[in-house]
Amino acid sequence: MGFGEGGVDVAEVVTKADLEAFISVPWTVYRDDPYWTPPLRFERREMLDRRKNPFFQHAEAAYFLARIDGKPVGRISAQVDRLAQEHQGPGTGHFGFLEAVDDPLVFDALFHAAEDWLRARGMTRVLGPFSPSINEESGLLVEGFDEPPRLLMGHARPYYGQHVEAMGYAKVQDLWAYDLNITHEFPGNVQRLLDKARKQDKLKLRRVSKKNFADELKIIIDIFNDAWRDNWGYIPMTDAEIDKMGRDLKPFIKEQGCMIAEWEGVPTAFMLTVPDINQAARDLNGNMLPFGWAKLAWRLLVKSPTQCRVPLMGVRKQFQGTLAGASMALLLIETIRQATTREVGYRRAELSWILESNVPMQRILEMILCRHYKTYRMYEKPL
Repeated sequence: MGFGEGGVDVAEVVTKADLEAFISVPWTVYRDDPYWTPPLRFERREMLDRRKNPFFQHAEAAYFLARIDGKPVGRISAQVDRLAQEHQGPGTGHFGFLEAVDDPLVFDALFHAAEDWLRARGMTRVLGPFSPSINEESGLLVEGFDEPPRLLMGHARPYYGQHVEAMGYAKVQDLWAYDLNITHEFPGNVQRLLDKARKQDKLKLRRVSKKNFADELKIIIDIFNDAWRDNWGYIPMTDAEIDKMGRDLKPFIKEQGCMIAEWEGVPTAFMLTVPDINQAARDLNGNMLPFGWAKLAWRLLVKSPTQCRVPLMGVRKQFQGTLAGASMALLLIETIRQATTREVGYRRAELSWILESNVPMQRILEMILCRHYKTYRMYEKPL
């Protein structure tokens, strides 16, 4: 059943045709945006599929589509995640997958639909955007519209933030994305720190083994959970989500870009780099047929993209804020920088996202001349 205001009709996605229309909304919103990268349609279907995405083993969601004169002009999702109730506070619901034309009535109708759905399930606070979770795509782009987004990072029109705030949403946290030209050597003061780290007998680095990637990923996630457990928004990944991540990443990652640091033989830090699939897929317009799959496979497996993203990095809590912890982070970045430029052909890397409150990590990235070039905002509102 639909409802709306000012000629805007909003209804929950029910049929396959509705879902395809939901997926297609960005093609309307960004049709003249040169920086938008069309997502792969099959990947969007899997992300939204309650049977295939393990997120839905601990969450429920509704997808809403806005139409004017029968034409799709906007979309939003609403989610209730049981794990969020444990880690972000009871009564916390989420919104996500927000896309809409520049019309306040469309934003108003979409948010009212999502908020009513959340209230009906006892939610007292809404947080987002999560699409659909903090471990997939998070945040609304509010700065950095003039460069294409990297893998699993969103894009937006500049008017989005204005309309969201007009709906009564307030900033709760910013997520920063940094860009780094990895063909450049690091400054002399950083090189001196790296020289000391290399002489530290207790600290050893090793590449992640793709042959044993499932076991390696468990080590990585164990470090990640320890490193991030007290950070804003943290929700641990389930075993099923970790398994899916492993299956999705394994075909594309390069061993040169994934390393674990060990302190006295114990895994204590890691850095995971993945090729920027967005760069490889930009001209496919979201389609894998008839020949899109072949082009993408060749670009990823034969001729690697020149850009990559660091979506996961962490240092165990006991080493955070220490010289040893900083040494691990710097040595991981430098070792991977050298290996991926020389052996893979990467030229630029995005390190994202970094919490605006994570000052120690920001200082490390500034030391190596990273550029803070995009900001993604998280919003909240009482219901």
